[in-house]
Amino acid sequence: MNRTTIDLWVGIFVALGAVALVFLSLQVASMTSGTRGATYELEASFLDIGGLKVKAPVKSAGVVVGRVTDVRLDKDTFEAVVKVRIEERYQFPTDSIARILTSGVLGDQYIGIEPGNEMDNLQDGGTIEETKEAFVLEKLISRFVVSATSGGDKKDDEE
Repeated sequence: MNRTTIDLWVGIFVALGAVALVFLSLQVASMTSGTRGATYELEASFLDIGGLKVKAPVKSAGVVVGRVTDVRLDKDTFEAVVKVRIEERYQFPTDSIARILTSGVLGDQYIGIEPGNEMDNLQDGGTIEETKEAFVLEKLISRFVVSATSGGDKKDDEE
């Protein structure tokens, strides 16, 4: 093989590697595809959304049923208001619960919807009333440190 042929194959290999990296980056960022077909929009308010981002998946029973379309702060209640688009073929009862959950090694966050038992379904523009905020590891560590510190002081005082 001459030098030109080797350089050509190295170039092709590098280009394929770059394409693979871009593809993997898009997969990790959950930006590969949105919802398909007809959708309806729901809103939910959370005290803390952690690292939830626009285009994060909305799942029920592990199945992607929609995507987060908007995240904003309510200036009156100081809660995070999250808008989601759900595929129309998935209907959820009005007493469903929305939770912010974490998946994977990278800690990507998504919304999990747990269906309720009501007969009526949420409609376009509706609100999921029952929500559970994100589990934030920093808060747990902070509580542990504070309780360990205050518990240690009590021990020292008793001795």
